[in-house]
Amino acid sequence: MGFRFRKSIKIAPGIKLNIGKKGVSVSIGKRGANVTLGKTGVRTTVGAPGTGMSYTKHRPFKKKR
Repeated sequence: MGFRFRKSIKIAPGIKLNIGKKGVSVSIGKRGANVTLGKTGVRTTVGAPGTGMSYTKHRPFKKKR
């Protein structure tokens, strides 16, 4: 089992800066729906608050040739 590290800093209402062991990302949105921009691409998450159910879609950035 590995250790995980993550720190989330609220920048403004609905905007968070996430700092982890492998990089930095920015999350935009409210509880139940948000978009996260990270080094590998864009992740969109929609969920029903309080239920533990959510749907996530990851769209990787296109690699330059």
